[in-house]
Amino acid sequence: MGKDKVENEDLIKYAWPQDVWFHVDKLSSAHVYLRMPEGMSWEAIPEPLLVDCAQLVKANSIEGNKKDNLTIIYTPADNLKKTGDMAVGQVSFHSDKRVKRTHVAKRENPIVNRLNKTKAERQVDHEQERVDRIKKETAARRAAALQKKKADEELARQRAAEKQARSYDTLFDQQAEEDDDDAVDAPKRSVREMEEDFM
Repeated sequence: MGKDKVENEDLIKYAWPQDVWFHVDKLSSAHVYLRMPEGMSWEAIPEPLLVDCAQLVKANSIEGNKKDNLTIIYTPADNLKKTGDMAVGQVSFHSDKRVKRTHVAKRENPIVNRLNKTKAERQVDHEQERVDRIKKETAARRAAALQKKKADEELARQRAAEKQARSYDTLFDQQAEEDDDDAVDAPKRSVREMEEDFM
């Protein structure tokens, strides 16, 4: 969550692809970002987590904190659109279809108090964080590509072996080898014995 509009501007610029942005609809408020865990879809955020984010946004809106029945909007960070003519901290969307809404009837103090107790403030080097994330994602993609290549090669070997096993070529080769083996194993007979066979 940004402390002010300047921090909000940095968060807009450096948001990760898996971040989800929350804001009070039609009022000024803090920009709250939820970093989605691996494998979780932004469209299937669990209800308790959605409520926490909505309450956090409401509590950090000067005007919205005093009002009941608010709408909180949220969207993936990559749907945020920033143009040069916008005020600091102001955003729009690339696609309104990717913006969801949730209703907050009133401020829930137990939720807000719990979130405030676990709050941690820190200075973030957004540029370094981005570099580290890209390195990690690149390494993970390379490892996955290498694993896929090995799996594909093993599959190709297995298919080649199966094809070879079903081939008629090897069947004839095996028959010829067996005939050769029979010839080698046959007892040596004298010319006289062979002549006797024909008499």
